[in-house]
Amino acid sequence: MLALWRAFWSDTRGHYALMTVVAMVPIMGAIAIAVDYSEMVRQKQNVANALDAANIATARRIVEGATDDQLRAYALDFFHANLNGVNPADTTLSVKLPDSSVGGGTLKLTANLNYRPYFYPAFAQMMKEDTETVNRKISVGVDSEVRLKNTLEVALVLDNSGSMTSYGTGSGQRRIDLLKDAAKQLVDTLALQANQIKQVEKPVQFGLVPFAASVNVGPQNDSSSWIDIAGLSPVHNENFDWSTISAPDKRAAKDGFGVWRKTGTGWGAEEGEMLTRFSLYKDMKVVTSHERVDASERVVCDEYRSNNTCKRSHKEYDYVDTYGPFASWQGCVEARPYPYNVDDTPASGGPNNTGIGFGDPATMFVPMFAPDEPGNHWKLTQDPDESAPKTYSAANSWWNDDPSSSTGKTRQSNMAKYFQVRSYDAPVLKAGAGPNYSCTTKPLTPLTDVTKPEGLETIKAAIDGMAANGNTDVPEGMAWGWRVLSHSEPFTQGRAETEKGNDKVIIVLTDGENTYSVPGNDPAGNKSTYAAYGYAGVGYNGTATTRLFSGTSSAIGTLNYSSSNYTNALNEQMTKLCENAKAGKIIVMTVALDLSTSDTSENKAIEALKACSSESRFRKDSADPSKPAKLFWNATGASLAKDFEEIGNELSNLRIVS
Repeated sequence: MLALWRAFWSDTRGHYALMTVVAMVPIMGAIAIAVDYSEMVRQKQNVANALDAANIATARRIVEGATDDQLRAYALDFFHANLNGVNPADTTLSVKLPDSSVGGGTLKLTANLNYRPYFYPAFAQMMKEDTETVNRKISVGVDSEVRLKNTLEVALVLDNSGSMTSYGTGSGQRRIDLLKDAAKQLVDTLALQANQIKQVEKPVQFGLVPFAASVNVGPQNDSSSWIDIAGLSPVHNENFDWSTISAPDKRAAKDGFGVWRKTGTGWGAEEGEMLTRFSLYKDMKVVTSHERVDASERVVCDEYRSNNTCKRSHKEYDYVDTYGPFASWQGCVEARPYPYNVDDTPASGGPNNTGIGFGDPATMFVPMFAPDEPGNHWKLTQDPDESAPKTYSAANSWWNDDPSSSTGKTRQSNMAKYFQVRSYDAPVLKAGAGPNYSCTTKPLTPLTDVTKPEGLETIKAAIDGMAANGNTDVPEGMAWGWRVLSHSEPFTQGRAETEKGNDKVIIVLTDGENTYSVPGNDPAGNKSTYAAYGYAGVGYNGTATTRLFSGTSSAIGTLNYSSSNYTNALNEQMTKLCENAKAGKIIVMTVALDLSTSDTSENKAIEALKACSSESRFRKDSADPSKPAKLFWNATGASLAKDFEEIGNELSNLRIVS
């Protein structure tokens, strides 16, 4: 064979045409490969275009809340519809959905094109290739990734306690003013970034929860479905024994649904109405005007002579009194009984709070009403020889005691006093006093779209309106931060918890440990001043355990009425709340302001805040790079602005778009 091949090449007679044919074989092969390559590149580009289009469209469906099966089917249909001349049968599609537990995440689509060459098979046959080579397809892979455009919902839970009026370390400004500046800068930064994302509705929302000893949900919510307007919650009547009203022809009794009502003829048109904390605000009356009646002057003789003429006299007049409410509910609510104080369970007390239907009244939110504590009193007569009744000087004495009550405890619990009209010269109560004792903060602001000028202005104005006064109850503030973010009532501005591509964030800042005050004088045996957990010495729902201690460990002595034990109880409530919030996919960021690690109690607060915080998705722990950094900042007055910049960077990373 080799000899014949050599003879063929050595014979030069007239085989130009033959040589041309031989030369054309590789030329035609090259042309075939070039044509097929060009077509393959075209098809690959069409597949890539269809893949990108399907990825973007599917990402939008994710934000809309489609299920995983719906997303995969939608991606495949959209991909096939946009292949533009490529046979869908020659392609495969793989869809990797983002992990819904990690913000928006990345949506990755991978397509394979099994290209069928047009000319190469014929060329391969000419070259006598085997059947497998002749029929071989060329597989081309294409990837497309989209980092979802995260939406962000942030609740600023900010300490408004009295200590926030102190000057921030190294700053020369009061802590509350430093906080206002830093918080507004954070909102501005995120709002500016979000304004660049036009195709996403409400990309960034902020809510504000100022807290001190309680949280103000706004007095305009006095008839909301989640407020206990019928007195059904076991907390509602904790300090009120309606059976002690005992005014003439005025009584109280429970109806078939457990609601206290006004019974007896002495109520007039009010007979049958509910007796609740709200009704008590309405029933407490004060003389608002004391007008003399014209031509009512008369002379009254005080002493007569022996001849029966008047020796000493005085003038009297008739007056018309006008009555008005003494006080109104300013918007603060009490902590719900455990476990509802540390979770986001929606309120469910029955339709219209009547108690009819399914639900747990303990989930309802009860308006704060601080009982009048023993203090001032009435004399029985004007007789100067009458011995004065015993007087008291409790921390929150704001109404006249009923003299028929002989002890400090009965003076506080006797309801008859609230139905006696206060005189015209009764002192005017300031905010956070009287029945609104410990209600010292401004109302919270629900989630608001800060990409709209009016929304941005609303949040910043609310931040500017904060004022420092009162004790510190971090868990109650944080609980309401969670409720502001929630999709369910009380506030429903938040996106559904099942919606992908949305992060819910609580930012908690405090400058002190949790506090619940022990009174200096306690004639009624309350064991504490009144705040969101009521009185530390008063049980609820017929039990001896108080709400402050309910759900705590054996380390908390339920009969230990010291301020340090109250702090320990609040810390345990906070720990449970933090665990529950993070389990509910809430990102928790915590800031300790001007707390020292060298102070035992302050360091305890620092450690509690650090333990409460979530872990960063982006930053590593500087001390141990194998671990994620904790979202905790130990700030001073001088560093607060910079620390809030870091918080802004963390929030910005949650919204990165690839």
